[in-house]
Amino acid sequence: MQEPRILIAEDEIIARENLAHTLTKLGGQITAAENGNEALASLEAQEFDVVLTDLKMPDIDGIELLHHIKSTSPDTEVIVLTGYATVNSAVDAMDKGAFRYIAKPIRLDEVTLYVQQALEKKRLKEEVASLRKNFRKGTDSIIGHSQSITNLKQQIDQIAPVNCTVLIHGETGTGKELVAKALHVGSPKCDNKFVAVNCASFNEELLANELFGHEKSAFTGAGSVKKGLFEVADGGTFFLDEIGEMPLSMQANLLRVLETRKLLRVGGTTEIPVDVRIIAATNRNLQEMVEQGTFRRDLYYRLNILTLEIPPLNQRTDDIPLLASFFANKFATLFDKTITEIDDDVLTILNDYPFPGNVRELENLMQRAVVLCNGKNIRAAHLPPDLQQTFVTRLEVPTTEPIVSLEENERNHLRRVLKYTNNNKSHAAKLLGLNRGSLWRKMKRFGLDE
Repeated sequence: MQEPRILIAEDEIIARENLAHTLTKLGGQITAAENGNEALASLEAQEFDVVLTDLKMPDIDGIELLHHIKSTSPDTEVIVLTGYATVNSAVDAMDKGAFRYIAKPIRLDEVTLYVQQALEKKRLKEEVASLRKNFRKGTDSIIGHSQSITNLKQQIDQIAPVNCTVLIHGETGTGKELVAKALHVGSPKCDNKFVAVNCASFNEELLANELFGHEKSAFTGAGSVKKGLFEVADGGTFFLDEIGEMPLSMQANLLRVLETRKLLRVGGTTEIPVDVRIIAATNRNLQEMVEQGTFRRDLYYRLNILTLEIPPLNQRTDDIPLLASFFANKFATLFDKTITEIDDDVLTILNDYPFPGNVRELENLMQRAVVLCNGKNIRAAHLPPDLQQTFVTRLEVPTTEPIVSLEENERNHLRRVLKYTNNNKSHAAKLLGLNRGSLWRKMKRFGLDE
């Protein structure tokens, strides 16, 4: 994303100048308008990433300006500022697509935080759009920018051109086949076939028939010659998923193919040469299986030339918003729906969820949410009930309160954040920019530790 472009529509000169001065520290271009008409003129002249608008202005009010922005530039995020906070005005603003609703007197540090969040949301949208445009093959298909995924992509780019056996290890649902396809696409064999088989899907007899094929009359019902998947993949890549589920006798046959690059069909006597790159994957600890005698040691050494570890989703939570947005766009297109937003509450729930099913589970959750969504926003109500219970959405509209001391104000703010996070200390500390130890000391100081 290029340098941010921010528009401020505020008729109070001191407030406008304070906002402009503060937001200048974020870099980029800051444009200030003293009324709604001037803001409209700026919006017609160029696009903005974020607009901060006062709710009450003498000509065009903030709700009208918000409606205009969302109808002409839906990706622009709008933050509404007002000294006339009411429940109705807050709900109206949020329903019309406002990113945040802030009551005056505003805190400049709070506004800065919300602008940064709005810019991040817009950057995320642009990245998803770019991914959809460039989603073709190779590491482009592996979504994420966390350090662990960046490292994995770099390893794939380095390994893919080398015609060697690769073992992929990762939990169920992490995308092992996606990584295997990326290796194939980046290899010299990319113009030939990519063939995949799940070793856990067949019993021993059927797996032998699938992998190696059979000769005519090899067994009852074998009326003709059948090529196995190794032959089908000749010249390309053969992906053996769940290799840890392969029976020991079949492991011996696979080892022979790896060593000789030749195979025997079931019932055959003539060896058939094959040129395939073997990529295997498992969610099990093959080394432990070797020690237990359930996996051949010599085959393990043949497969374990290069190993790629795929991190589970709960170790790459930075990628959850991007993945969720990508899947939401994918299924919205598939089901012919217009979905433009994922509510912050949804992302909070997803970020706190451990995802035992990893990326596949996230994809299924977003598919469900898109199916249930009848508007443009995916909300917490579109998630399964057990996930909804982990978070209760609370729209707190600030009201006029008596002036209190800084200490009492800090205590009240701390209580609101703890209430907002359902007393999740880690989440509360993150929102407040504190470590858990500092949060605990403040809670004890203010009598909130109970």
